[in-house]
Amino acid sequence: MDGRLTSLLARITGEVRGLAVVDGETAYIRDPVFPVVRNRVHAEVVKAMLRAGGDPLVEPILNYVAECQNPSGSWNELHVNYSEPSALITSFIGDALLEAADRYPHEEALTKARDFVLAAERRPGYFLKSSGYTADHLNVDASCGAFLARYAERYDDPEARAAAERAAENVVSHQRDGFFPYAVDKGTYPYVFDIPCVHYQGVTIYYLAKINDVLHDERVERSLAEGVDWLAAAQRPDGRFDWSRSGLSFAYYLSGAYAFAHASFTYASRYDDRYREHADLCLDRLDASAEGLVPRWEPGGWPGLLPSVATAAKTAALGSYPPGHRAFRFGYGMYREIARRRYAETAETRSFEALCRVLRIRSSTVEPSKNFPDLFMTSEVLDCLSQSGIWGNHA
Repeated sequence: MDGRLTSLLARITGEVRGLAVVDGETAYIRDPVFPVVRNRVHAEVVKAMLRAGGDPLVEPILNYVAECQNPSGSWNELHVNYSEPSALITSFIGDALLEAADRYPHEEALTKARDFVLAAERRPGYFLKSSGYTADHLNVDASCGAFLARYAERYDDPEARAAAERAAENVVSHQRDGFFPYAVDKGTYPYVFDIPCVHYQGVTIYYLAKINDVLHDERVERSLAEGVDWLAAAQRPDGRFDWSRSGLSFAYYLSGAYAFAHASFTYASRYDDRYREHADLCLDRLDASAEGLVPRWEPGGWPGLLPSVATAAKTAALGSYPPGHRAFRFGYGMYREIARRRYAETAETRSFEALCRVLRIRSSTVEPSKNFPDLFMTSEVLDCLSQSGIWGNHA
């Protein structure tokens, strides 16, 4: 594994370890900003620890996670305003249990997770994220497919493998001009978010690549190559992404985009060496911003605020939406442009909550008015970069 990558992983893991609360044979990771204990965070941190060779916290964290499993076999997706059983989160935790299965087996929990995710398939390759968010999200399909593919590989499960193949087919079939849309139908959203997004492009590539590590399908490999090409074209020479090409408001400038892109470029470098430079540029951005925990959004300087007006206007214009929604998207973009340039150790959310009440916005998360140290983004970074180390070793 690259020395700089190893150093960054060790530094971030050390910060996260300091947030662990050990209670007998269980442990959980305390969020320093929000009063939530997220199942997904535990899954991603555990995977990074296992890939680094192990950690004494792995077993007690997995014990805690096992206790949080619902009778249905699911785990809840937890945000500040939202807690529902989710196939997406269940697939992440199932993947962590697979990663740990040789050393810390939780066979019953793993089997129940497999059954729940399989039952979440509503159409061929479309996996329901949760009852509150019913659109066909391609990143969810890829994530569920990745867990089922790995489960099928370990346990020689033809039903799980067939479902993973359908997930891959659904994702690939909706790709166009290189990008994977965030969602391909309306579901419970007010509009169809059939638009490109830099962050979720990397997410979808990441999990689709994990599916294809098992399937070895040439069509999927071609789709991944086209997806990585699109992502590379959205990256500027200094490593920053051109966010005017990214139309999903709530994922605007998320710092985790650089971690998913790093893993995607590292995967692609196995067949095209030119992507190593793109991966290195992503690592530069993460290394510069992660002094402790990773900030929620890519930081920015005040001199760039005026040019960012054009960026926000371009991203608001992506997709076919009525003028009122485009105006909302532009306002959301400028709110984010200002927030990412300010920093606080805690999250001020009152202004966003008031705005939601006035505009009757339904949001599972909150949008603080200042950038902040984000455990959620940090756990994604740990997962992606540790997986990059594995893919890089097999290049």
